[in-house]
Amino acid sequence: MTEIWKMNATRLGEKLAKEQEFTSLPVDPKQIAHTLGIVIEPLPSDRTSVSGMLVYVKNENTGNDIFGIKYATYIDNPGFQNFSISHELGHYHIPGHPQALLGNGYHESRAGFITDDRYELEADHFAAGLLMPGYLFDKALNEVQSGLAAIEKLSNQCETSLTSTAIRYAQRSPDPVAIIVSEGPITLYCFMSDELRELKELNWIKKNTPLPRNSHTFAFNQSEKNVASGARVDGAATLSDWFSCDLNYEVYEEVIGLGGYGKTLTVLSVEELPEQEDIDEEDELIDSWKPKFKR
Repeated sequence: MTEIWKMNATRLGEKLAKEQEFTSLPVDPKQIAHTLGIVIEPLPSDRTSVSGMLVYVKNENTGNDIFGIKYATYIDNPGFQNFSISHELGHYHIPGHPQALLGNGYHESRAGFITDDRYELEADHFAAGLLMPGYLFDKALNEVQSGLAAIEKLSNQCETSLTSTAIRYAQRSPDPVAIIVSEGPITLYCFMSDELRELKELNWIKKNTPLPRNSHTFAFNQSEKNVASGARVDGAATLSDWFSCDLNYEVYEEVIGLGGYGKTLTVLSVEELPEQEDIDEEDELIDSWKPKFKR
C-alpha cells in the first residue's frame, strides 16, 4: 500500500487545485503561483543539475516574505516544466518544507520520483495531485482506452510530462497495469495499479533492480539512439518475465524512449488477470501432488 505521507501530499496538491477553482484540465501552475504572489523565472538552459529552485527573500523595507520559483529549461518540454514548477509549489505549500529547506534562502530540487529523499518525494506527489487532481483526471481517464496511447492522450490534455502522467495513470486506472521507468539495464522505479497489486504472488519490481534480460525494454535500452530519438517498440511478455513469479499470463509491453530525459518508459497491460481464488486453488492442488516422505 502507498505510504500515507505520499497520499497526504497528493491530496494537498488536489486540494490546492480545487481551492484555485480549476474545473477542467489543464491545471496551470504558473497561474497558481501568480495568484499566491510567487515570482516565476526560467533557469538558463545550461543549468542541467536541478529541475527547479524555491527562493525566499525577506523584504527589509516592508518585512514581508517574498518567494520565487525558478524552473529548468534544459529539457524543452512544457509538461516537464509544469511539473518542475508544481514540485516547487509543493515545497512552498507542504507544512514543514519551507522551514526545513530554506535555511540558506533557497532550495534546489531534483524532481521526478528518482530520489529517496522524503521532502523531494512529497513534492513530487504533491505536483502529481495538483496537475492531475482525481476529480478531473478520472473523468479524462474514463474517456480514453488503455496503455501508452491513453497515457499520451492524457499527457496532452493535462499538459504534463509523459512520466508523471504514466504514474498518475497507474495510480488511478481500474485496469491491471504497471509502468516502469528505466535507464540502461536498471529499473529506476515502478508503479502498479491497485488491480495488479492485489495479486499476492507478484514480486514487486524494486528500485535499482536489473531489467528482465528477455524483455523488450532490455533490448531497447541497448541502443542509446532508441532513447534519445523517442523510438518505440511493443510486444508480448508474461507476468513471470517481469514479476519473478509462476504466473505465465500474457502481458502487453509498450516501450518508448524519453528523449533528452535520457530514460525509458515501459507500460505493461494485462488483458485478463487471473482471480486470486483460482490461483490459491491451483497452488493447493499442486501442493497436494507433492510427495511427502516420512522421516
